Amino acid sequence: MIESPPPTTTPADASSDTEEVRNLISSINSRYLYWSEVKYRIPSGMTGIELWSKVKSIRDLTNVRIWDQDNIHFSLTNTMQRLCHEFDMNFGGSWGASRIFPDDNTTRELYLISSIMEEAIASSQMEGAATTREAAKEMLRKKISPRDKSQRMILNNYTTINFIRDHAKERLTPALIMQIHGLMTENALDVPDAAGRLRRDAENIVVGNGITGEIVHTPPPAECLNEFLDNLCVFFNNENTDIFVHPIIRAITIHFLVGYYHPFADGNGRTARALFYWYMMKSDYWLVQYLSISRIIKGSKKSYEKAFLYSEADGNDIGYFIQYNMDVLLKSFDALSQYIKRKNNEKKKAEKLMHLGNLTVRQSQILSLCIENPDIVIVSTDIVGKFGVTPNTAKSDLRKLTEKGYLREISLNGRTRGYVRSDSFDQMVGKIR
Repeated sequence: MIESPPPTTTPADASSDTEEVRNLISSINSRYLYWSEVKYRIPSGMTGIELWSKVKSIRDLTNVRIWDQDNIHFSLTNTMQRLCHEFDMNFGGSWGASRIFPDDNTTRELYLISSIMEEAIASSQMEGAATTREAAKEMLRKKISPRDKSQRMILNNYTTINFIRDHAKERLTPALIMQIHGLMTENALDVPDAAGRLRRDAENIVVGNGITGEIVHTPPPAECLNEFLDNLCVFFNNENTDIFVHPIIRAITIHFLVGYYHPFADGNGRTARALFYWYMMKSDYWLVQYLSISRIIKGSKKSYEKAFLYSEADGNDIGYFIQYNMDVLLKSFDALSQYIKRKNNEKKKAEKLMHLGNLTVRQSQILSLCIENPDIVIVSTDIVGKFGVTPNTAKSDLRKLTEKGYLREISLNGRTRGYVRSDSFDQMVGKIR
C-alpha cells in the first residue's frame, strides 16, 4: 500500500524557519522525496503536516504543468537542471565521443550491438521473460529462432530498438505507435490479436500487485485512447508548445504517460521504454542507444514501480518519476563508462599478442578469449556475433589460427566445427603473457 500524503495547509512565514529546517527542506526537494520518507525527518517543534506543507509550497514555486489532461505536472528542481546539463554534455554531439569512445568505428558498432542486446533482454525480463542473459545473447548473436515466448519477447524488443534507430528522425504518428507495439509484442501475448491495437473497454485492464492482488492503478477508460494517441504525437513532435521543457524531461514524461494511460492490453512497459529511446534519439542524444537503461531499472524495479505510484498518489506530480529516471540515466552512463574502460583494457592485452607476429587485431582478441577461458570451444557463429564480421571472415580467422598452431579443430556434431586451444598454446603465447 502507498500511504497518501496528508492535506497541506498554508505554511507559516518561511522567514522564521531555522537554518536546520531550510537545509532539511532543500535536501528533501533536491531528492524529490515522497511523504512516506519525509515523515521520518520531522524536526522537533514541528508537525508532519507543517513540514509537508512547507515542502509542497516550495515545489509549487517552480511547478510546470506538462500535460493538461489529468493535471500531470512536476516541480523543476536544481538537481534536475544540473543533471540535464550533465546529460547534455555527455549524451549529445561529439563531446561525449571524445571522452568515452576510441576512434574506431568497428569497435563502436560492436559496443552498440552489445548494448542493444542488453537493453532488449533486460526490458523483456522486467515483463516476465524467463530466460537467462547468456541464452538470450546466444540466440541474438547466432540468429537462432526463438524457442519460446520469452525468447520471442527478447527478439521482438531487439528488432524494435533497431527499427527505432532507423526511424529516429521521423515524426511520430498513431500508426507508428501501433507499429511499434505490434513489433514489440508479435506472437508474444496471451491474447494474439492484442498486438498492434488499443485495449478495449471489455478487457477491464487494471494494474495490480501480482502477490497481494491489490489494484494499484486503474487507467483512464478505453474511449479516450484515440485522443490520447493524437495528443501524445503532438507532444512527441514538439508542436504547440507554450513553454520550453528540457528534452530529457519530455522523454521521461512520454515514458510516464504510456504507463499511466496503459493504451494496450499488454506490452505497455516495453512500448513506453521504446518511445523514450525514440524521443531521446530524435533529440540528438545519440549516446542513449549505447545505454542499457532497462538493466538499471530491472535492478531497482520496486523503486521504478513506486515512482509511478508516488506520482499518482500525490495528485499526478510526476517529479518522483522524473527524478528516479534521471538517477537511472546517471547510473547507466557510469556503467557504460566502466564497460568501455574494461573493454579497452582487454583490447590492450590482445594487442600485446600481436607481437607474436602476423596476427590481426581480431585474431589476437580471439586468442585472448582462449587465455581467459582455457576450456572454451569456439564456433564461427561466436566470432560473427562478438565481432560483427561475416561468416566467411570468422571461418577464415579460425582456420588461420589453426594453421599457425594456436588452435585445434574438433568435430561437434558431424557438421559443426569447433576450435579449442592446441596442445602447444601455452608454450606459443607464454613469452608475450
